[in-house]
Amino acid sequence: MSDSSILPPARLRPEAELARDALSTPVLSRAARLARWAGPDTRVDAGAGLVDEQLPAAAAELGLTGEDAAADASEAWRVAVDAGLVEVVDEEEGTVAAGDGLALLTGGSPQDVLGVWLAALETVLGDASVPDLGGLVDAIAEGEGSGEIDLDALDWDPEAEAEFLDGVLGNLYLLTVGGEGVDGAMVPLPGLVASVIVPGDMAEPTNDVLEQVSDAMMRLDDQFRVLEPVGLVEYRPVDEALMSDTDEEPAAPVDDTDVSRYGMVRLTPLGLYGLRARLLEAGFEAPAVGDLVDKGADALLDGTAVFPPAAAHAETEQWLDRRDPLQAAHELLAAARGADQGAPLRRLRCQQALSLVGAAAEPALREVLDDPELGGLARVWLAEHGAADVPPPSEALIFWLTIDTVAAQLAAEGNSEELRSLVEGLARQHSGFFDTAWRVEHPATADVLEAMGRLHPDKRIAKEARKAAFKARSQHEG
Repeated sequence: MSDSSILPPARLRPEAELARDALSTPVLSRAARLARWAGPDTRVDAGAGLVDEQLPAAAAELGLTGEDAAADASEAWRVAVDAGLVEVVDEEEGTVAAGDGLALLTGGSPQDVLGVWLAALETVLGDASVPDLGGLVDAIAEGEGSGEIDLDALDWDPEAEAEFLDGVLGNLYLLTVGGEGVDGAMVPLPGLVASVIVPGDMAEPTNDVLEQVSDAMMRLDDQFRVLEPVGLVEYRPVDEALMSDTDEEPAAPVDDTDVSRYGMVRLTPLGLYGLRARLLEAGFEAPAVGDLVDKGADALLDGTAVFPPAAAHAETEQWLDRRDPLQAAHELLAAARGADQGAPLRRLRCQQALSLVGAAAEPALREVLDDPELGGLARVWLAEHGAADVPPPSEALIFWLTIDTVAAQLAAEGNSEELRSLVEGLARQHSGFFDTAWRVEHPATADVLEAMGRLHPDKRIAKEARKAAFKARSQHEG
């Protein structure tokens, strides 16, 4: 993913709702509880971690039991420090006090709360990139003589591991914001891993690549288990039976075709917010629905041009909610004019926006009936809304609107099946379509006719379209 690319817009929940979600995550709630528990007698070591003698009391405060209780309490304390919920007052004495972040959790704005959560998220993401602790302990033991950790023995490249996790999360973000629903669908873990590892031009993955995918799935299974308690993802782990001894008989029949057994994951609404914040910090252009509500109609039409349909609809609804309907219609129509390359798609987005305005837009549309660029759009809208006394369009206007519509669809969808059907229908309904179409005074006429020649399955008709495109280009150049 290039940091110069514009990502699809994220459809975020209100910050107040996200802040409530953040406060209820196990990671942040535990860290906050320990920050409130800490007092004058609390002591930390040189790395700001709780001293070993106080870990049992911290674990008890959190209601943790079992062999991992002390480790889990230590992790919660580290999050509290990193998120600014506690701060070291005296490094020599190892004393601590409540940090500024703790007050923000109770008295700050939703944005303040989310800022604290983002700091906690960074700590957990760092933890997720660390290998199994048992292996790390062995590597440390091997490096004790030199004072360095033997990363080669551990087979762990911290930068590569963090980069891989970022890549996986980046693809999960794209799948989430590119969907039509508000919440992302559960994504099978094998497909998500393959999207990062398998080269795009590889028709069939090699055995080596498949082995890499399998290894990465096992690493990600551990990592997503770490990331779920911070509220980043909802995760359904890999079925333990898949990792058991293959010689053992399964306790119950298993369905090898059930993809959910290999792990399923999706971003939570809070996770979507968190990853977008990280992408923005890294320099990506990561818009969110609602970014355009205070901008002009030109920014709305240009901005939503590259949005998926559901996101464009949501953005336009929010933009219209802030404006008088008739005034909004006037602004949209004015912004839809133009002969530049993006104008046809602007007019298409304008037409879609006006469909949300309702009857209040009628006076504005009647005013542009004689406009050469907007007259066809206006007639379509008025007819769809049952308006009376709509003057019939001239043949020239019909052909101009047809070219404009196909140009907009080409810009929006490329060579889609819907556009192919539209092209076939036009050629079928108008036997002499190409004899007239090449004469249309529209900047996109030649490009549209070339596309029709490329898309139409009938070779004879496709040839007619290409000839018409040649005439249109010659006329334009002449």
